Amino acid sequence: MSGFDGFNTEFFQTSYSIEDQAQPYDYSRPYSKPYGGYEYPQQGGFVPPDMMQQQPYTGQIYQPTQGYTPASAQSFYGSNFEDEPPLLEELGINFDHIWQKTLTVLHPLKVADGNIMNETDLAGPMVFCLAFGATLLLAGKIQFGYVYGISAIGCLGMFCLLNLMSMTGVSFGCVASVLGYCLLPMILLSSFAIVFSLQGVMGIVLTAGIIGWCSFSASKIFISALAMEGQQLLVAYPCALLYGVFALISVF
Repeated sequence: MSGFDGFNTEFFQTSYSIEDQAQPYDYSRPYSKPYGGYEYPQQGGFVPPDMMQQQPYTGQIYQPTQGYTPASAQSFYGSNFEDEPPLLEELGINFDHIWQKTLTVLHPLKVADGNIMNETDLAGPMVFCLAFGATLLLAGKIQFGYVYGISAIGCLGMFCLLNLMSMTGVSFGCVASVLGYCLLPMILLSSFAIVFSLQGVMGIVLTAGIIGWCSFSASKIFISALAMEGQQLLVAYPCALLYGVFALISVF
Protein backbone atom coordinates (compact mmCIF):
# COMPACT_ATOMS: atom_id res chain seq x y z
CA MET A 1 0.00 0.00 0.00
CA SER A 2 2.90 2.36 0.72
CA GLY A 3 4.07 1.98 -2.83
CA PHE A 4 0.61 2.79 -4.17
CA ASP A 5 0.36 5.92 -2.01
CA GLY A 6 3.69 7.11 -3.29
CA PHE A 7 2.55 6.59 -6.87
CA ASN A 8 -0.58 8.70 -6.26
CA THR A 9 1.49 11.44 -4.70
CA GLU A 10 3.80 11.59 -7.67
CA PHE A 11 0.89 11.40 -10.20
CA PHE A 12 -1.05 14.35 -8.78
CA GLN A 13 2.02 16.46 -8.10
CA THR A 14 1.84 19.85 -9.88
CA SER A 15 3.57 23.20 -9.66
CA TYR A 16 0.67 24.73 -7.71
CA SER A 17 1.52 25.72 -4.15
CA ILE A 18 -0.18 27.45 -1.28
CA GLU A 19 2.12 30.45 -1.67
CA ASP A 20 0.60 31.16 -5.11
CA GLN A 21 -2.85 31.28 -3.54
CA ALA A 22 -1.77 33.87 -0.98
CA GLN A 23 -0.33 36.26 -3.55
CA PRO A 24 -2.80 38.82 -4.94
CA TYR A 25 -3.51 38.71 -8.67
CA ASP A 26 -2.84 41.75 -10.79
CA TYR A 27 -5.74 42.16 -13.21
CA SER A 28 -3.98 44.87 -15.18
CA ARG A 29 -1.56 42.42 -16.78
CA PRO A 30 -2.54 39.48 -18.97
CA TYR A 31 -2.51 35.99 -17.57
CA SER A 32 0.67 34.20 -18.58
CA LYS A 33 1.03 31.39 -16.07
CA PRO A 34 0.84 28.01 -17.75
CA TYR A 35 -1.92 25.69 -16.68
CA GLY A 36 -0.68 22.66 -14.83
CA GLY A 37 2.90 23.54 -15.53
CA TYR A 38 2.53 23.06 -19.27
CA GLU A 39 2.69 25.78 -21.87
CA TYR A 40 0.33 25.57 -24.84
CA PRO A 41 1.53 27.29 -28.02
CA GLN A 42 -0.86 29.70 -29.68
CA GLN A 43 -2.20 28.53 -33.03
CA GLY A 44 -2.01 31.02 -35.86
CA GLY A 45 -2.90 30.84 -39.56
CA PHE A 46 -0.38 31.09 -42.31
CA VAL A 47 0.02 34.65 -43.52
CA PRO A 48 1.53 34.96 -47.00
CA PRO A 49 4.44 37.37 -47.31
CA ASP A 50 2.57 39.45 -49.94
CA MET A 51 -0.04 40.42 -47.37
CA MET A 52 2.58 41.53 -44.91
CA GLN A 53 3.73 44.25 -47.32
CA GLN A 54 1.26 47.08 -47.73
CA GLN A 55 0.56 48.05 -51.31
CA PRO A 56 1.18 51.75 -52.03
CA TYR A 57 -1.85 53.80 -53.06
CA THR A 58 -1.35 55.22 -56.54
CA GLY A 59 -4.66 57.09 -56.93
CA GLN A 60 -5.57 60.66 -56.14
CA ILE A 61 -7.56 61.97 -53.22
CA TYR A 62 -11.32 62.03 -53.86
CA GLN A 63 -10.64 60.39 -57.23
CA PRO A 64 -10.35 56.65 -56.67
CA THR A 65 -9.34 54.40 -59.50
CA GLN A 66 -12.07 52.08 -60.82
CA GLY A 67 -11.07 48.55 -61.65
CA TYR A 68 -14.50 47.81 -63.14
CA THR A 69 -16.40 50.12 -65.41
CA PRO A 70 -20.15 49.41 -65.20
CA ALA A 71 -21.86 49.00 -68.54
CA SER A 72 -24.52 51.48 -69.45
CA ALA A 73 -28.19 50.58 -69.88
CA GLN A 74 -27.99 51.31 -73.59
CA SER A 75 -25.44 48.52 -74.09
CA PHE A 76 -28.03 46.01 -72.85
CA TYR A 77 -31.16 47.44 -74.48
CA GLY A 78 -29.75 48.88 -77.68
CA SER A 79 -28.21 52.10 -78.79
CA ASN A 80 -31.36 54.13 -78.28
CA PHE A 81 -34.72 53.52 -76.62
CA GLU A 82 -36.44 55.29 -79.48
CA ASP A 83 -35.40 52.45 -81.81
CA GLU A 84 -37.42 49.93 -79.81
CA PRO A 85 -40.61 48.71 -81.56
CA PRO A 86 -43.98 49.58 -80.01
CA LEU A 87 -45.47 47.26 -77.44
CA LEU A 88 -48.46 46.32 -79.61
CA GLU A 89 -46.14 45.37 -82.46
CA GLU A 90 -44.10 43.14 -80.13
CA LEU A 91 -47.35 41.44 -79.10
CA GLY A 92 -48.20 40.83 -82.75
CA ILE A 93 -50.93 43.49 -82.97
CA ASN A 94 -50.33 45.76 -85.95
CA PHE A 95 -53.28 48.03 -86.70
CA ASP A 96 -51.93 48.91 -90.13
CA HIS A 97 -51.84 45.25 -91.18
CA ILE A 98 -55.26 44.66 -89.63
CA TRP A 99 -56.69 47.51 -91.67
CA GLN A 100 -55.05 46.26 -94.89
CA LYS A 101 -56.40 42.73 -94.35
CA THR A 102 -59.86 44.11 -93.65
CA LEU A 103 -59.79 46.15 -96.86
CA THR A 104 -58.62 43.07 -98.78
CA VAL A 105 -61.64 41.13 -97.52
CA LEU A 106 -64.10 43.96 -98.18
CA HIS A 107 -62.71 44.43 -101.70
CA PRO A 108 -62.73 40.99 -103.34
CA LEU A 109 -61.08 42.22 -106.54
CA LYS A 110 -58.13 43.79 -104.73
CA VAL A 111 -54.82 41.95 -105.05
CA ALA A 112 -53.79 40.45 -101.71
CA ASP A 113 -50.29 40.99 -100.33
CA GLY A 114 -48.88 37.56 -99.63
CA ASN A 115 -46.30 38.81 -97.11
CA ILE A 116 -48.94 40.45 -94.92
CA MET A 117 -51.48 37.68 -95.29
CA ASN A 118 -48.94 35.05 -94.27
CA GLU A 119 -48.67 36.54 -90.78
CA THR A 120 -50.23 34.88 -87.76
CA ASP A 121 -52.56 37.63 -86.60
CA LEU A 122 -55.43 36.53 -84.35
CA ALA A 123 -56.46 39.92 -82.97
CA GLY A 124 -58.77 40.76 -85.88
CA PRO A 125 -60.36 37.27 -86.13
CA MET A 126 -61.17 37.27 -82.40
CA VAL A 127 -62.89 40.65 -82.73
CA PHE A 128 -64.85 39.49 -85.79
CA CYS A 129 -65.96 36.27 -84.06
CA LEU A 130 -67.15 38.26 -81.05
CA ALA A 131 -68.96 40.70 -83.34
CA PHE A 132 -70.64 37.83 -85.21
CA GLY A 133 -71.80 36.27 -81.96
CA ALA A 134 -73.00 39.66 -80.69
CA THR A 135 -75.12 40.28 -83.80
CA LEU A 136 -76.63 36.81 -83.45
CA LEU A 137 -77.39 37.62 -79.84
CA LEU A 138 -79.19 40.80 -80.87
CA ALA A 139 -81.28 38.68 -83.24
CA GLY A 140 -82.29 36.44 -80.31
CA LYS A 141 -79.84 33.60 -81.03
CA ILE A 142 -77.32 32.63 -78.37
CA GLN A 143 -74.86 30.74 -80.55
CA PHE A 144 -71.42 31.59 -79.15
CA GLY A 145 -70.58 27.92 -78.57
CA TYR A 146 -71.50 26.97 -82.13
CA VAL A 147 -69.50 29.88 -83.54
CA TYR A 148 -66.28 28.93 -81.76
CA GLY A 149 -66.78 25.20 -82.20
CA ILE A 150 -67.43 25.39 -85.93
CA SER A 151 -64.54 27.84 -86.31
CA ALA A 152 -62.12 25.45 -84.63
CA ILE A 153 -63.25 22.44 -86.67
CA GLY A 154 -63.20 24.44 -89.91
CA CYS A 155 -59.71 25.79 -89.27
CA LEU A 156 -58.43 22.30 -88.52
CA GLY A 157 -59.95 20.90 -91.71
CA MET A 158 -58.60 23.71 -93.88
CA PHE A 159 -55.21 23.36 -92.26
CA CYS A 160 -54.99 19.70 -93.23
CA LEU A 161 -56.34 20.33 -96.72
CA LEU A 162 -53.99 23.23 -97.54
CA ASN A 163 -50.95 21.32 -96.31
CA LEU A 164 -51.86 18.53 -98.71
CA MET A 165 -52.45 20.87 -101.64
CA SER A 166 -49.56 23.34 -101.24
CA MET A 167 -45.87 22.69 -101.69
CA THR A 168 -44.67 25.15 -99.04
CA GLY A 169 -47.11 24.28 -96.26
CA VAL A 170 -48.99 26.61 -93.96
CA SER A 171 -49.28 27.10 -90.22
CA PHE A 172 -52.47 26.66 -88.23
CA GLY A 173 -52.33 30.27 -87.05
CA CYS A 174 -52.23 31.59 -90.61
CA VAL A 175 -55.27 29.51 -91.57
CA ALA A 176 -57.21 30.71 -88.53
CA SER A 177 -56.23 34.30 -89.25
CA VAL A 178 -57.40 34.23 -92.88
CA LEU A 179 -60.67 32.44 -92.15
CA GLY A 180 -61.36 34.81 -89.26
CA TYR A 181 -60.82 37.94 -91.36
CA CYS A 182 -63.03 36.59 -94.12
CA LEU A 183 -65.86 36.19 -91.59
CA LEU A 184 -66.47 39.94 -91.85
CA PRO A 185 -69.16 39.74 -94.62
CA MET A 186 -71.00 37.19 -92.49
CA ILE A 187 -71.32 39.85 -89.79
CA LEU A 188 -73.23 41.98 -92.31
CA LEU A 189 -75.58 39.06 -92.96
CA SER A 190 -76.27 38.54 -89.26
CA SER A 191 -76.82 42.30 -88.90
CA PHE A 192 -79.48 42.17 -91.65
CA ALA A 193 -81.14 39.31 -89.76
CA ILE A 194 -81.80 41.70 -86.87
CA VAL A 195 -83.93 43.99 -89.04
CA PHE A 196 -85.80 41.52 -91.29
CA SER A 197 -86.14 37.82 -91.86
CA LEU A 198 -83.75 36.03 -94.20
CA GLN A 199 -86.02 33.06 -94.91
CA GLY A 200 -87.57 34.56 -98.01
CA VAL A 201 -86.34 34.74 -101.58
CA MET A 202 -84.38 37.95 -100.98
CA GLY A 203 -82.82 36.41 -97.89
CA ILE A 204 -81.69 33.34 -99.80
CA VAL A 205 -80.15 35.44 -102.56
CA LEU A 206 -78.40 37.66 -100.02
CA THR A 207 -77.14 34.63 -98.10
CA ALA A 208 -75.76 33.02 -101.27
CA GLY A 209 -74.00 36.26 -102.21
CA ILE A 210 -72.42 36.56 -98.72
CA ILE A 211 -71.20 32.95 -98.85
CA GLY A 212 -69.61 33.55 -102.26
CA TRP A 213 -68.04 36.77 -100.99
CA CYS A 214 -66.45 35.11 -97.96
CA SER A 215 -65.21 32.04 -99.85
CA PHE A 216 -63.84 34.08 -102.75
CA SER A 217 -61.91 36.40 -100.42
CA ALA A 218 -60.49 33.51 -98.39
CA SER A 219 -59.43 31.54 -101.46
CA LYS A 220 -57.82 34.63 -102.97
CA ILE A 221 -55.73 35.20 -99.85
CA PHE A 222 -54.70 31.55 -99.60
CA ILE A 223 -53.67 31.47 -103.24
CA SER A 224 -51.50 34.59 -102.91
CA ALA A 225 -49.92 33.54 -99.60
CA LEU A 226 -49.14 29.95 -100.61
CA ALA A 227 -48.31 30.54 -104.30
CA MET A 228 -51.05 28.16 -105.48
CA GLU A 229 -51.77 29.58 -108.89
CA GLY A 230 -54.70 28.06 -110.76
CA GLN A 231 -56.19 26.34 -107.70
CA GLN A 232 -58.53 29.04 -106.42
CA LEU A 233 -61.70 27.13 -107.20
CA LEU A 234 -60.39 24.05 -105.39
CA VAL A 235 -59.69 26.17 -102.31
CA ALA A 236 -62.93 28.17 -102.57
CA TYR A 237 -65.16 25.06 -102.43
CA PRO A 238 -64.27 23.94 -98.85
CA CYS A 239 -64.31 27.58 -97.74
CA ALA A 240 -67.86 27.92 -99.11
CA LEU A 241 -68.91 24.84 -97.13
CA LEU A 242 -67.52 26.34 -93.93
CA TYR A 243 -69.14 29.74 -94.40
CA GLY A 244 -72.35 28.03 -95.45
CA VAL A 245 -72.66 26.60 -91.93
CA PHE A 246 -72.30 30.11 -90.47
CA ALA A 247 -74.94 31.33 -92.93
CA LEU A 248 -77.36 28.64 -91.75
CA ILE A 249 -76.87 29.80 -88.17
CA SER A 250 -77.64 33.36 -89.24
CA VAL A 251 -80.75 32.49 -91.26
CA PHE A 252 -82.34 29.91 -88.98
